[in-house]
Amino acid sequence: MAQGSTPDKHDVQLRRSPKLQAFVLVFGLLGFFVTAIVTGLYPSDPSIGFVALFAYFALFGVSGSITIGVIVWLVIDMRSKKRMTVVRMERQSD
Repeated sequence: MAQGSTPDKHDVQLRRSPKLQAFVLVFGLLGFFVTAIVTGLYPSDPSIGFVALFAYFALFGVSGSITIGVIVWLVIDMRSKKRMTVVRMERQSD
């Protein structure tokens, strides 16, 4: 590669973007625990049992809270795109 073919200065866009995995994990665990608490507040049907009832409601509680977490992540990600800054980087040779 020739030395003159690469420019010494670049404009780079910097932004702090949130991590999707963190939002999915936190909101999923939050939905799991809220579902466990709400299911435990009321007596369960003896023919069904607590575990089966909790598992059924956990499907909706966890998936619903993950959906809310992804929506919150999207809003924060859009806000981070608005706060993006452009920085000039220079190549240094030692």
